[in-house]
Amino acid sequence: MADRTTVPDTGAPDTGVPGDGVWWLPSGGSSTTPTTVGVDALGAAVAAIARGGVVAVKGVGGYQLVCDAADETAVARLRELKRCPARPLPVMVAGLGTARQFAHVSPAEARLLTAEARPVVLVRRRREAKGLGASVHAGLPDVGLCLPPSPLYDLLLRGLAATDHGQRGRLLAVTGGNRPGASVAIDDAAAIAALGPLVDGMLGHERRIRAHCDDSVMRVVAGRAALLRRARGYAPAPLPLPVPARQPVLAVGARSGHAAAVAVGAEAVLAPHTDGAAEPPALDDFVNSVERLCRSHGVQPRIVAHDLHPGYVSTAYARSHPGRRMPVQHHHAHVVAVAAEHGLTADFLGVAYDWPGMGDDGTLWGGEILHASCTGYRRLGRFALSALPGGAAGHRPARTALGYLYGLEEVGSPPPDPRLAADLLDRIGAEEAAIVRRMIGRRVDAPLAGSCGALFDAVAALLGLCDQATYEGEAAAALEAAAAPYLYAPALPWTLTRRDGVAVYDPAPTLRAVLTHRRPAGWVAAAFHTTIAEVTCALVASAAARTGVRTVCLGGDLFTNRRLTSGLLDLLGRLGMKTYTGERVPVDDSGIGYGQAAVAAARLAAE
Repeated sequence: MADRTTVPDTGAPDTGVPGDGVWWLPSGGSSTTPTTVGVDALGAAVAAIARGGVVAVKGVGGYQLVCDAADETAVARLRELKRCPARPLPVMVAGLGTARQFAHVSPAEARLLTAEARPVVLVRRRREAKGLGASVHAGLPDVGLCLPPSPLYDLLLRGLAATDHGQRGRLLAVTGGNRPGASVAIDDAAAIAALGPLVDGMLGHERRIRAHCDDSVMRVVAGRAALLRRARGYAPAPLPLPVPARQPVLAVGARSGHAAAVAVGAEAVLAPHTDGAAEPPALDDFVNSVERLCRSHGVQPRIVAHDLHPGYVSTAYARSHPGRRMPVQHHHAHVVAVAAEHGLTADFLGVAYDWPGMGDDGTLWGGEILHASCTGYRRLGRFALSALPGGAAGHRPARTALGYLYGLEEVGSPPPDPRLAADLLDRIGAEEAAIVRRMIGRRVDAPLAGSCGALFDAVAALLGLCDQATYEGEAAAALEAAAAPYLYAPALPWTLTRRDGVAVYDPAPTLRAVLTHRRPAGWVAAAFHTTIAEVTCALVASAAARTGVRTVCLGGDLFTNRRLTSGLLDLLGRLGMKTYTGERVPVDDSGIGYGQAAVAAARLAAE
């Protein structure tokens, strides 16, 4: 069922069509009371955007900031307001015809774009298309497109298409209506106070927004539609549980920006994703979301499932809750989320590829092959450990690369010679490199991590693609983008070792090849993707031989990578494995609450 995030007040219009309920407030004046209404309000917004302005528009699930996606100056200003220099921006188009002018839209993607939920759909952009600013998609091969989610947006786009003979304004760059670190505005007065001084005007209406809800994001991988962000239009539709919950369960997810879930009986409800970090407004959003979720479903949970990480806001919230706490390992929750969505009750092999998360042995995990069920797991494969300077919260892929150069452990072959990374060391500088090397040597803020995400970050930095990430996953996105022109490249050297009965991927030969290859960076990036797919197949085959299990679930943030996921689905299929990925539940941390709820319900049933 769709989540209707707005509820019309008595007497207010319920369509968003211009009338007395639609208003425009220009910037620059002292008044906070709109004086322009109806069609004139819409015309004022169209004129402001056509002049290259940034406008705050009251959307379906909160205020949004919009500008002409073809105007690089306007997009640059929008990015400056949001302090997001590189994150790709969604683009709203009037219809499928326009979408096909700028992207290769398959029939499956067209069905998603025109669905009632109106999600943002990641599609392969046309390199030759003109009229879409390059800074909108930040050079990535995909662009996020969506159709108007309300009649007001539809009329806004129609008005823009009529300006300048339709040569401009057919596309809107769209992002959340909030200052960096703050909540997305849903209340008119709060929006006017927060956004009014920043924009060229505000276009609103009289419908009250009861709760903030982001746009959902989807993509098609190997013919399978997958939710990357489960929000407006899809949440809070209930999801099945393979094992019913004997008592009400609250699962609080991982970090504060991700969705909680409640489990009652045979169903779980995953709250809409909210984008936020561990800052006070986002913490308020998290607490309000949890309380609203419990209240709307009449649940007083007796069990609270949470992540192992002691520093997460969600873990602190769980500690303060009067119910019984049930810790769930991060990567176990990832793969169980996939298994539970598909109704699996038997054991399965879980591949959890993620950025570093708390393991159960004192190290950070993220490159795991698990023999798992909903109640527990056994670790059968993993990535070798390396030092992680700055810890899991680091956004410096260049430092992560130094961790592999100076702090790679458990390798059966010689580690890569740091002198091969002269370009990286020059970019970092001698002083910072020396500091990081001391951190690694003394184990100061440099924990050990065996993470697929960390390795992707390191390779991106070694290839000169991303030294400093401005958003989560930027380095991995840059690596995938660089590989895009190469349909195929053979794997780089790799090897497996064994530690305490666990198969371990030793990346030293791979890293040496990355540093010594004389091919273009994009070719090496493509070869690295092939390498990880082959390594994973070898780890899964080893686990299948030990257990007899041939069902595989792929979970974790790295499986938002289309190239890695599709390549692995192909290779595992050739091995005769039945492989599942997240479709209705995101594979990243925003789906982890559902996995925690499924684990808690199964453990309760087993008691």
